Amino acid sequence: MSVQPEITQRDLRNRSRQIMDAIQGGQSFTVTRDGHPIGQLVPLRRRRRFVSRQEFAAMSRTAPDLDPDTFRSDQDAMADTHLNDPYDR
Repeated sequence: MSVQPEITQRDLRNRSRQIMDAIQGGQSFTVTRDGHPIGQLVPLRRRRRFVSRQEFAAMSRTAPDLDPDTFRSDQDAMADTHLNDPYDR
């Protein structure tokens, strides 16, 4: 496990662009105030937007079977059948 570099609150304010660029590149930082750690700046995980056909097929093979009648009864049980009409006074 690597040690995160520490940056002061002032350094964060004065060099925010360079620090944000480093975070975007995968670097993490510990922010300090008066010599005491107060927070961490870490890059967000990037979400994948594309799943290949092979991956989808592999995931689908291990998915549980779906019974259409059970699915419909679950939907009916959860649906609000008594909707409030906002114009009904």
